[in-house]
Amino acid sequence: MIETFKNEVSQGLNASPKTLPSKYFYDKKGDALFVEIMNLPEYYLTRSELDIFQNKTQELIDSLNLNPNTYFELIELGAGDGLKTKELLRLLDAQKFKFDYFPIDISGNALALLKQDLNKELPNVSVKPQQGDYFEILASLKKKKLPIVILFLGSNIGNMDDEMAAEFIYSLGNNLQPKDKLLLGVDLIKANNIVLPAYNDSKGITAKFNLNLLERINNELDGDFNLHHFKHQPEYNEKEGIAKSYIVSTIDQKVTISVIKKTFEFVAGEKIHTEISRKYNDVLIEKIILKTDFSISNKIMDHKAYFADYILERT
Repeated sequence: MIETFKNEVSQGLNASPKTLPSKYFYDKKGDALFVEIMNLPEYYLTRSELDIFQNKTQELIDSLNLNPNTYFELIELGAGDGLKTKELLRLLDAQKFKFDYFPIDISGNALALLKQDLNKELPNVSVKPQQGDYFEILASLKKKKLPIVILFLGSNIGNMDDEMAAEFIYSLGNNLQPKDKLLLGVDLIKANNIVLPAYNDSKGITAKFNLNLLERINNELDGDFNLHHFKHQPEYNEKEGIAKSYIVSTIDQKVTISVIKKTFEFVAGEKIHTEISRKYNDVLIEKIILKTDFSISNKIMDHKAYFADYILERT
């Protein structure tokens, strides 16, 4: 893992413009900060999808066309703290569905906390955490040829550009059988005054979350980033529906990362692109799945129509 981190940081900071992968936000500190973000008044995304999972849980189950007497595997990509998924698990358990829950996450810390939490709250639910690469784990599960439902929530697909998203969903289809389902949670295109504050909260928690990536490089790769000389900067283009996050150098400076054995130069105002957050509508979703093996079988929205969970079926 450290070798991959080193290589991707080196590659990203050597690029023009500079980039760093958003997946490295999530260490122990990053996990805790993101939980804080999800509870911020400005961060509507979690509340909006939670609204669906709390108030339209039966509609989700019905849309997935599950049979209580047929065993299936419920696989969640990037499970995090499982806040929304617990609502689904609770009703599946109450209605005596036969399934195992496989949360997959890059963060071993998040998985350990989730398993501990579920064992306490829902002791009858079988939880089988899987740490690592989505597709490697899915490929191993596919060999069993059992019915599968994949959850990919939180608009995590929005961290990819449209071409990458299409390739990702196509690859998911390669690991599924016909009639398997993908529950895809996406943030819908909205006005600037709703979206931008979600990535630039008044308490500065999102800024700490973004800058923690530099702190992680300092701690794990022996870097000497001075966090006081960088700032968090979000941007949102309402017309194209894409929010972007940057770390911006506030002065001319040099940063050395000892493990990489390189020094990187920054000019005042230079950006490091860390994340995109794509927003969607029906046209974009149809375009993304056009060359995949999926079709849309349903769409469920929260009461404000900020967020949608699309039910996609493998054909």
